[in-house]
Amino acid sequence: MKRLFLLAIAGLVLSSFRFQSDTEAIISALKSADAQQTGKYFDNYVDIKLLDKDEVKSMGRNQATLALKAFFAETGVKGFEKLSERELGNTMYLAGKLLNNGKGNNITIMLRVKDGRKQIITLRIS
Repeated sequence: MKRLFLLAIAGLVLSSFRFQSDTEAIISALKSADAQQTGKYFDNYVDIKLLDKDEVKSMGRNQATLALKAFFAETGVKGFEKLSERELGNTMYLAGKLLNNGKGNNITIMLRVKDGRKQIITLRIS
């Protein structure tokens, strides 16, 4: 009986742990202004448009991560506020505001499901 009770308690404890979804992990990375962590969710090639720069199509994951990291450093990004989230089939849109000491910048992210996880395919900051 004691073993059964301990097994039941262990089952409850283990089931109470919740794995973080890809979307929640991306939002968390943006909230902590961690470009390296955000870059882990980039697809192999990303379309990226940063503030006051031309859009670059099919930028490699590593280069896109470095570009985002440089942008965060240049503009002093300190966090993220999610404004909306919408999912259509295998595509998802996430919109919000990157927070800094000024008025902040709008960010729109398009994700798609690939190999069972959501990956960023487009990132636009205006």
